[in-house]
Amino acid sequence: MTEYEVTIGLETHIQLNTVTKAFCSCKADSWGEEPNTNICPVCTGQPGTLPRTNKAMVEKALMLCLAMNADINRKSFFDRKNYLYADLPAGYQVTQNDMPIGKGGYLDFFMDDGRKIRVHIDNLHMEEDAGKTKNEGDIRLIDMNRCGVPLVEMVTKPDLHSADEAATYLMRLRQLLRWIGVSEANMEKAHLRCDANVSIRPKGAKELGKKCEIKNINSIEAVRAAINSEVERQTRELNAGNKVEQWTIEWDNDAQELRKMRSKETAADYRYFREPNLMPVVITEEFLEEVKAKMPELPIQRRERFINELGLPEYDASILTGERDTSEFFEAACKIYGKDNKRVSNWMMNEVLRVVNEKGISVSELRITPQDLADIISLVDSKRINTSTGKTLVDKVEETGKSPAEIVEESGLGLVSDDSEIRKVCERIITDNPKEVGLYKGGKETLIGWFVGQVMREMRGKADPVLTKSILEELLKQ
Repeated sequence: MTEYEVTIGLETHIQLNTVTKAFCSCKADSWGEEPNTNICPVCTGQPGTLPRTNKAMVEKALMLCLAMNADINRKSFFDRKNYLYADLPAGYQVTQNDMPIGKGGYLDFFMDDGRKIRVHIDNLHMEEDAGKTKNEGDIRLIDMNRCGVPLVEMVTKPDLHSADEAATYLMRLRQLLRWIGVSEANMEKAHLRCDANVSIRPKGAKELGKKCEIKNINSIEAVRAAINSEVERQTRELNAGNKVEQWTIEWDNDAQELRKMRSKETAADYRYFREPNLMPVVITEEFLEEVKAKMPELPIQRRERFINELGLPEYDASILTGERDTSEFFEAACKIYGKDNKRVSNWMMNEVLRVVNEKGISVSELRITPQDLADIISLVDSKRINTSTGKTLVDKVEETGKSPAEIVEESGLGLVSDDSEIRKVCERIITDNPKEVGLYKGGKETLIGWFVGQVMREMRGKADPVLTKSILEELLKQ
């Protein structure tokens, strides 16, 4: 059997989180609202209307260009892309073709096996969204609420070679979009949509195979499943001696199967021409500098800094830079604690992110603060509380909003370090358990842990464990 190399290019449509639409004053995000209630003559393409470019759309598109290391066209134009769909009321889509806002660029990311992959970007352009079509039996329903919503379409070069690489690219892109604040990037709400161009060729061949475009992919796992399914289909075709035809294919996520839609269009089919009703987009030096000043440190840069400057393992750094608010919480806690960054990392990943996952919220929504986390770790360090109590304290601070010290004082959670109080309990435990004492004195010294546990249970976990063990060892030698 012939071995094949998979080649994948992704087209992503990114809904920008502006307040209003691309060329009118209608609200941009109308998810969940009644159909056809968030529309006006401009976004529904009524004759005689004049669109106006949304400055916030340009700013957010420019931020994405900077984050993707793209070349910025200081003067770009809008074009009309002509095609007839029921959910495209004007009969054309306002987009950018030959002079988009960005060209080139790349996104670097790491795979789970440590490989660093660079995906190059072919172009990055602004456009408006079309409406939404819903089929109910033989009836086709049109919702135009989404018409005119501002998008950035970003097309990669064919640099991806597996479904896992494509899925990881999308995860890292989604992370980046949220990080710089240009999109909510929620695939389930269509803020981030993906089409995959998939082809295979015999290993060692120079020319790419015929590509098929998969549409209607609305989740990371769907991207993985759809690409794997298409690779299997193309492999079967070639192994049977058939040719792969250039088709547009739809992914049915419910049935987990592909369906052919139509032969794939080429750019000539769209008859692009310059949009006459919109002025060119001119990026002045002043505007560019304003946007650059808003750009945060990017996730891959922060990951490297956490490794090189804060001394974190690669795994910790990857987890803690998964979301911008997570990384900022962690770094703030490190500065307050001022000692062992890895210790803060352990508490952050094991306890703070546990609370986040259990409550289904983001780090920015937590009641517990970086100061609280640093205080809890310091309380454990000073032996005022033990580690178990510290973990409980994370939950109590989150529940009440009170400071760790306040909760320890009110609830009496501090460790008992009074020698005489612990000694009384130790003596009682030894008196009440002669069998275990005999085993210990007979050489089974590992039972010391059992004795410590009995004392801790008796004192509700508040006995100083080091002092408790010392006293027990002393008494058991007598």
